[in-house]
Amino acid sequence: MVEQARERRLEQDDMIIDIDVPITMDDGVVLRADVFRPAAEGRYPVIISYGPYGKGLDFRDGYKTAWDIMARNHPDAVAGTSNAYANWEVVDPEKWVPDDYVVVRVDSRGAGRSPGYLDHHSLRETKDFYDCIEWAGVQHWSSGKVGLNGISYYATNQWRVAGMQPPHLGAICVWEGYADRYRDATHHGGIACTFQKHWQDMQVKSVQHGRVDNGPRSRVTGDTVCGPTMLTPEELERNRSRLWPDIIANAFDSEFYKVRSADWSKVKVPVLSCGNWGGQGLHLRGNIEGFVNAASEHKWLEMHGGSHWAMFYTDYGVYLQKRFFDHFLKGKKNGWDKQPRVQLQIRHPGEKFVLRHEEAWPLPRTQWTKAHLGAGASLSTAEAPASDWSESFDAAGTGVTFMSEPLKEDLELTGPMAAKLFVSSSTADADLFVIFRVFDPTGAEVVFQGALDPHTPIAQGWLRASHRELDPVRSLPHRPFHPHTSSDPLTPGKVYELDVEIWPTCIVIPKGHRYALSVRGTDYEYDGPAAVLSNMKNPMKGCGPFIHDDPDDRPPAVFEGRTTIHGGGQHRSYVLLPVIPPK
Repeated sequence: MVEQARERRLEQDDMIIDIDVPITMDDGVVLRADVFRPAAEGRYPVIISYGPYGKGLDFRDGYKTAWDIMARNHPDAVAGTSNAYANWEVVDPEKWVPDDYVVVRVDSRGAGRSPGYLDHHSLRETKDFYDCIEWAGVQHWSSGKVGLNGISYYATNQWRVAGMQPPHLGAICVWEGYADRYRDATHHGGIACTFQKHWQDMQVKSVQHGRVDNGPRSRVTGDTVCGPTMLTPEELERNRSRLWPDIIANAFDSEFYKVRSADWSKVKVPVLSCGNWGGQGLHLRGNIEGFVNAASEHKWLEMHGGSHWAMFYTDYGVYLQKRFFDHFLKGKKNGWDKQPRVQLQIRHPGEKFVLRHEEAWPLPRTQWTKAHLGAGASLSTAEAPASDWSESFDAAGTGVTFMSEPLKEDLELTGPMAAKLFVSSSTADADLFVIFRVFDPTGAEVVFQGALDPHTPIAQGWLRASHRELDPVRSLPHRPFHPHTSSDPLTPGKVYELDVEIWPTCIVIPKGHRYALSVRGTDYEYDGPAAVLSNMKNPMKGCGPFIHDDPDDRPPAVFEGRTTIHGGGQHRSYVLLPVIPPK
């Protein structure tokens, strides 16, 4: 059964809501959008989002545990609004329309109430987003200035469509949005991350267009979130890309990933890139790299902590977003032109954050400091040990942890890290999981509420040893860059020099605490209870859903051997720390 969604209008207080507004793409496919606008006649700037989570799916129905956590920990995020139109990872129109913005939500092709073939992050999706922006820019209620705002999926696609330079695009706010499809999302250090497989099962298939018979319903209209069309399970499967098989089939960086990644040289609109220190495994790297590399002369970086979704909706987040968009879409002289380029929430143990402004990233006053790995699993900024040493571990086990002495004074580390490790393996390859950790004087580990996992370590990095080749042009001492275009197997027993990128972090380590570097052959696991979210498939044990356990990508015969770290003499293994002196 194939039907067309029908446009309808609702009115609430001083807001007009047009449901299922048709937007025709260049190939004739009609996407559906909800438009929230002021009741007063006029032309207003537009905030638009495009994605696959179902514009009619209430936040509380689709992501109940996330909503409950946000409402409990950040009551301001759900205050000042009826929450009747609250959706996952997009702006609440009741917080934007009263300030003279139009809010447009588009169901992406093949999702929600928009028909078509669902192909995540594809060139087709990006072109659709471009067409939606241009449509919004010429409507009778539009000022012609369009801004992009949203979290995660609704953020990462901003990088790509901004590179297409739609004429009506005025500014983008990328809130926790990755940019490099291969390095940020599908393959960490060349190791496949299974999040993508489970994400499609849990968050996308449930709202794919055509699930009339058993799909969720909108609290606002009573209609099915997935459109009026009913497709069989076989038709639904044919109507979406083979996400995980395609990722496994494309083990190296290639054109398959490049068309799904940002082209920094073409991102020239004003950018506000907002990242999360706890976003290890998906968005954190992209927010940093986007700020550093985007061609725009008007760009800002903001970094915060806490959960992936809540800060966006808080008074802090909404105020920041509106100041940015008011300046670039409305032309308001609100002081944004004097906003420091970098705004950081400096992290301290106990979920304490202190606001501080900086002028660049990495921080110009960074004192890059080598902490050398030593015999007896030691870690020290003193001179590298001269005598040879080695530490071996079973790659399927918990690895080895190199520990510093207790600190004699507080130590701030803010910025990217990198590890240089000399490694041999009993097999033809080895996966390295490198975790920077902090322990209090009692020996208890200091962890944080990450983007998703409440027990997230300070920083993480990954590298498949056979992907050790470096790009000499794009590599920096603090951020090695691997092309990931081929595999160079190891000779068992031979020592190799490996440079591991550790994603950026921020922590003020108190006096008396210790810092440590764990090197292992499996994902980090917190020594405590696992956590759950209703929209995540597996319990979270420290890495959230960003784990690397696919047997096709990591056959035990290759990746469950014995790994040895070498140091001393010519093999000076170390981790490069971004030490920040007080201003």
